[in-house]
Amino acid sequence: PFSGSKYESNQRFYRASAKGTSKMDQIAQSQAEMKARQSIAQQVSTAFEVVTDNYQKNMEGSYMEEAVTRFETLAREITRTNLTDLRLVGNEKYLSDDGTYSVFVAFEIKKSSMYRHMKKQAKLDANISEQALKEIEQLLDIQIKAAESGED
Repeated sequence: PFSGSKYESNQRFYRASAKGTSKMDQIAQSQAEMKARQSIAQQVSTAFEVVTDNYQKNMEGSYMEEAVTRFETLAREITRTNLTDLRLVGNEKYLSDDGTYSVFVAFEIKKSSMYRHMKKQAKLDANISEQALKEIEQLLDIQIKAAESGED
């Protein structure tokens, strides 16, 4: 279950699905959810590395290094703590003949919602200078626009 383009990341969503297996259904459920969350967090982290590299290449300014460093830190903090607007889009449980449960889950995060959350978090961060905050907001606005113009 949960395979195909409907469950794959695209321009508008980060998506992941995973499987957990155990003799106890709750442990199988927890395993599947943890694996799917890790997969999405890894996608988000990789995407932010690419975004910041591209942004650094295209922009210049005395605050650029500070802005990119703070942006990367902010991205890591958000993916480590909670992935904003994470939605469970599928959950199926099977019991095999040997009494083992297999649980399949699928999660998604709307990219634009997550980027907006990052903007709010950046504004609350007292360690970000005003100029670096402008750079971060500009970077996030570009990402929000790209995510909203994408297709499902």
